[in-house]
Amino acid sequence: MSILYLLVPLALILAASAVAAFVWATRNQQFDDVDSPAVRILDED
Repeated sequence: MSILYLLVPLALILAASAVAAFVWATRNQQFDDVDSPAVRILDED
């Protein structure tokens, strides 16, 4: 039972850091264009 005192805050910190990383990526336009980089290699110069 005492392990829960360690695991619950650790899980909350991990979840908060994942949300913070997602918010940072969204604000820095990391998800704007996900299709062009995959097709760009097929285009001729």
